[in-house]
Amino acid sequence: MENYGTGNVVLEINSLNAYYQEFLAVNNVSMEIKKNYITALIGPSGCGKSTFLRCLNRMNDLIVGASVNGEVLFEGNNIYSDNMDPIYLRSRIGMVFQKPNPFPKSIYKNIAFGLKINGFKGNYDEAIEKSLRQAALWEEVKDRLHDSAFTLSGGQQQRLCIARALAVEPEIILMDEPASALDPIATLAIEELIKELKTLYTIVIVTHNMQQASRVSDETAFFMVGDNRSGYLVEHDETQKIFTNPTNTKTEEYITGRFS
Repeated sequence: MENYGTGNVVLEINSLNAYYQEFLAVNNVSMEIKKNYITALIGPSGCGKSTFLRCLNRMNDLIVGASVNGEVLFEGNNIYSDNMDPIYLRSRIGMVFQKPNPFPKSIYKNIAFGLKINGFKGNYDEAIEKSLRQAALWEEVKDRLHDSAFTLSGGQQQRLCIARALAVEPEIILMDEPASALDPIATLAIEELIKELKTLYTIVIVTHNMQQASRVSDETAFFMVGDNRSGYLVEHDETQKIFTNPTNTKTEEYITGRFS
């Protein structure tokens, strides 16, 4: 086995169900996410990948009519327990969205905003430089920190959003198709960045791009749509095994393009 990560479980998901009103979007998913691994979530549109991802830091709380049952254990605590503060949780488990979503502020203030709402008391200049360096953006923006974030290219804006998530030093970063709105060159830059970041962070990435999943991830989870239109987990294993010798024939059909 490739020597990556620590292999320690950082998120344990048990019998997770996610609903939008009466509709069961994610059906009875159980799996483990390992520390300092990149875990890719793949599967056809509508199979619940993004819904499942948002369950991992309670982003679905923000959607009217959404509800979740089951367990998501982070550091041994169920994130859906009454005494879990969602703001604290999202500082520990950050999120990067499909389309770059910088705030209408300067590059500097985009990152400072996240620090501020999390009660940061340290040196802002140092923290902002550190996160921009981690996101491989510092050299490109160090002389224009007070320019609007909207002056950046799409790929730079997405790296800024990654820097914003990194600034509060999370344990886990969730990425929902972070390169789907980007051109091929910017996409490769994001992929290289993701691979570099796994030395410091655990990453869970939703992608429609199977080549991307095979390039960047250590483990892959394949989701499908069931007869009741609910998404469910078919199989979760090392990426190399999923792509070369999957256990389930449905996985093989999807990987090889024979999926109907």
